[in-house]
Amino acid sequence: MEPELLDCISLRVPADALEAFEAALSSVCRAVSFYHDEEVDEWDIQAVKERGEHEEDLAAALAIAGILTGLSPALSRELVPVAGWLARTQAAFPEQFIGTRFAIRGTHIHEPEIPGRITLTLDAGLAFGTGEHNSTRGCLVMLEHYARRHAPRRILDLGTGSGILAIAAAKFLHQPVLASDIDPRAARVANANAQLNGVAARVHAIQADGWQTPKLTRGAPYHLVFANILARPLCAMAHSLAAHLAPNGHAILAGLLNTQVNWVLSAHRRQGLVLEHRLIDGAWSILLLRKPGG
Repeated sequence: MEPELLDCISLRVPADALEAFEAALSSVCRAVSFYHDEEVDEWDIQAVKERGEHEEDLAAALAIAGILTGLSPALSRELVPVAGWLARTQAAFPEQFIGTRFAIRGTHIHEPEIPGRITLTLDAGLAFGTGEHNSTRGCLVMLEHYARRHAPRRILDLGTGSGILAIAAAKFLHQPVLASDIDPRAARVANANAQLNGVAARVHAIQADGWQTPKLTRGAPYHLVFANILARPLCAMAHSLAAHLAPNGHAILAGLLNTQVNWVLSAHRRQGLVLEHRLIDGAWSILLLRKPGG
């Protein structure tokens, strides 16, 4: 029986084109990751999708990204077995220690857990978010900072991906977390990862198209919202976020480059939110915003 093959796509772009091409690939691919080459200040983007599927959609998405950026980066593509891709990804995914409280490991790591750290176990699979990206790491560090002074009861992880932030919040804050993602596969992976981490009773992941989904609005007002997505959708959803935060509620925003901070902050300040803390991790920023009142 021929093994299932994945189409692996790679390209390289400057920082100001990263958002457009990452969004283009994310619209059709099962997983997207990106890495900063600091020597030349460029980003390598890697994505995987089903072999032979969504080719027209991929071409159209890349064409739009090209129009937005004025770039036409060269694509390299190769076919790899699913098992081989997962094994290669796992080999490049050692245990990571983030902040003072979190450790992230794959299921291939069997050493005893580190005392004093909350261990998050998940594999680098087909949903984004295994802690290797600056934004994910930054959100976990910001969660530590936030939890020193606050004890939220209603928590939402918007754009949950693998569920890592929802699982971290459930373990750290001992509260239920509603998680959502526009991709139904991501919601299934997030629920499976919650089960793996022993918090299936606290984490509930659903497929949702942002704030348009009634299940999200019915859960409001939220005391804490994670939104680790991209700058453009963050700005587009600023009004809805502010409307569904509780007075004195907080939002942790990520997925934005340092060059995009003023743009994102302006959109949220117009909705009455205020900046409480900013964390910078390389080229990326993580923002902690608060809704005054209460």
